Amino acid sequence: MVRAIMNLQYSSFMLPATVFNGIVPCVAHINGTTIFNNETAMNKTRVILPFILSMFVCFANAQGRQVPDSIMNSIYNEVKTPYKYGMVLVPEDANKKMDCPTVFRKNNHWYMSYVQFNGRGYETWLAQSEDLLQWKTLGKLLTFNNDTTVWDAQQKAGYIALEDYTWGGCYAVNKYKGKYWMSYFGGNTAGYEAGLLSLGIAYTNKNIITPHIWQTLDSAVLTSNDKDVRWWEDKKIFKSSVIWDKQKTTGYPFVMYYNANGDTSHNRDKKTRWFERIGMAVSNDMVNWKRYNTDPVMHHKIGITGDAVIQKIDDVWVMFYFGAFWEGRKDAFNRFACSYDLVNWTDWKGEDLIHSSEPYDALYAHKSFVVKWNGVVYHFYNAVNKKDQRGIAVATSVDKGKSELHFVK
Repeated sequence: MVRAIMNLQYSSFMLPATVFNGIVPCVAHINGTTIFNNETAMNKTRVILPFILSMFVCFANAQGRQVPDSIMNSIYNEVKTPYKYGMVLVPEDANKKMDCPTVFRKNNHWYMSYVQFNGRGYETWLAQSEDLLQWKTLGKLLTFNNDTTVWDAQQKAGYIALEDYTWGGCYAVNKYKGKYWMSYFGGNTAGYEAGLLSLGIAYTNKNIITPHIWQTLDSAVLTSNDKDVRWWEDKKIFKSSVIWDKQKTTGYPFVMYYNANGDTSHNRDKKTRWFERIGMAVSNDMVNWKRYNTDPVMHHKIGITGDAVIQKIDDVWVMFYFGAFWEGRKDAFNRFACSYDLVNWTDWKGEDLIHSSEPYDALYAHKSFVVKWNGVVYHFYNAVNKKDQRGIAVATSVDKGKSELHFVK
């Protein structure tokens, strides 16, 4: 089978005579012309060919090329943000925790979805800004269920999907089938990331910038109890992000990146089961999802690798993600990786994009969303101080001064 796929030339579309033990024995490629000896062979080829092509895409992805150091350095210089402006959103009291910004633009205004833990679980909120620095909260997008028996009654941490991924682009959110879409992780246990956490899909046909509670599918689309669950994700599934790749680089239009923890050592070692890694899932319709490949696409030997957000700079896909508690480190920080095919990623080996350096992010500085607008890069991130107060901060590529917003005392 592998040999047959290797003989398939995607550009010239040649099939070997031995594919599938003679099921398609009558196909030949001669000087650009495909020859069929009989109609039966042609009909069988129509059935077999899509499968062969999908296998070829997987094989080609496995051979993905590395992004050269020169390109990695240029990407770093393009996205780095050495000036920390400070906090842009903080909870109204010390018992609540903000996290995971997603920034988009509509009608000449900026909007940010974010999640907030209030002591019971996560809800998803919406804020608005004119200048990417001053923000005001508008209202909720996802909240708790009155029926506490449903799978996501106590947790709904959402992330706007299908945003324009072009670096320095319009940052608009696209509709699919007349709806806006959001992926989220949900659960039925109250507490901070407590119990079984699984991935769900929410949607709305209403105005995305008007706060309202979105509809959700009846059941989770990916869980750690699925029969096809991978070794690295069989405990909890956390943040996800979804892009609409109309070129179908992976063979599918909708590509999800999500992080999860699981059986690191294949022996359920409790000391390592909290390690998180980033994997992929794909879909043709935003409703039915299937895992893509067996292993994660981004991970590290020790600690957490998570919260991937994808943008594209020229012909290079860029994954912004965070790391935490890596070998020799006790902090949380933001990094990036690059790819030509969305599957094989070259990890940046240089300086962090963001790490702790200020009192408001002295414990952790992690979980990216990066925007370039009017020549300025804005790197939004989750800032956590030594009191474990959590809010949204931003760093910029040019000096924008200092925020006057602070955590409540």
